[in-house]
Amino acid sequence: MSLSLKGRSLLTLLDFSPQEIEFLLKLSKEVKNENKKGLVFRRFEGKTLALLFEKRSTRTRCAFETAFGEEGGHPVFLSTADIQLGAKESIEDTARVLGRMFSAIQYRGFKQETAEALAKYSNVPVYNGLTDLYHPTQALADFMTLEESFGSVKGRKLCFVGDGRNNVARSLMVISAKLGTHFTVITPDELNPDDVLRKKCADLAEKSGAVITVTPDINAVKGADAVYTDVWISMGEEDKREERVSLLTPYQVNQKLMDLTGSKNSIFLHCLPAVKGEEVTADVIDGAQSKAWDQAENRKHTIKAVMLATLTKL
Repeated sequence: MSLSLKGRSLLTLLDFSPQEIEFLLKLSKEVKNENKKGLVFRRFEGKTLALLFEKRSTRTRCAFETAFGEEGGHPVFLSTADIQLGAKESIEDTARVLGRMFSAIQYRGFKQETAEALAKYSNVPVYNGLTDLYHPTQALADFMTLEESFGSVKGRKLCFVGDGRNNVARSLMVISAKLGTHFTVITPDELNPDDVLRKKCADLAEKSGAVITVTPDINAVKGADAVYTDVWISMGEEDKREERVSLLTPYQVNQKLMDLTGSKNSIFLHCLPAVKGEEVTADVIDGAQSKAWDQAENRKHTIKAVMLATLTKL
């Protein structure tokens, strides 16, 4: 299967069809296989990538820099201490300038609107490395990991346990609804995902056969093929720490919770970084059921696949 995504931005997976998502996942596996074989290409030679970071990162920055650089491209890291992103200069003007100097832009920050403005005014592909609303490159890596573990993801059950409003939970809901994966958000009522996104995903799920569920009941992990969690306090919400810990302590992923799935073949997923002893216990994330480290590696392969699909003629 071959699709042309050249020139496209990745701001949210809502913008991509199931076939396009499957194409990116297939390409990600091919890229990973090339890497394992030690094959070296120069498919980004002569191309440049602006890496805009309002939020700190380990996996996102390293994945973009290594994926682009080892293909002969030149990535340039730019933090808010380096450029006038929305400060002295408007985001629109920054986008216009960067679009004339770079082949593509990655943005990791707070507002989804910033990523959208960069895409609108730069006229080059823009990749969402994380906003408060979506984390699409993470969701691609997560589903690549699921496919490596189970083959087809259609009809599998994925449970997210924790803050149901966060960008990872939202992105997992979108990709699950697109690809026919049954997705359950297990979260206290106070942290339910918003109704607008739930309605969009419900409509998508009708077409794919996915079942999307939101519940406060921890026993809903029964039958799960994968249990996923994330940190309880997202970047920018540190002032809510006491409230979040109180709400989410009953939702810690420990071995007792993993056993509730009823299957020794169920896996544990985490986008990292993890606060061991809070959202997950060390014995789970470091144990035999954990695929968190495969996920971390797969960030690089899925990100390279997205850039290959949008910057080159495959």
